Amino acid sequence: MNGTLAWFKSSYSNMTGDNCVEVLRSGPREVRVRDSKRITGPELTVPTPSWTAFVAALGGAGA
Repeated sequence: MNGTLAWFKSSYSNMTGDNCVEVLRSGPREVRVRDSKRITGPELTVPTPSWTAFVAALGGAGA
């Protein structure tokens, strides 16, 4: 691994990138989230357990 962190989008995102968020696992304890349309804009840092619970809740909502 070269130490470069890579942002990624959900596999459910469309190719145009509209209304998407990008996610970066920046360490074992946190996840960073940003708007895919504003990649130089603000980021939200979330504890990994909170992010995991959020994603699990979305999956259970029929999203």
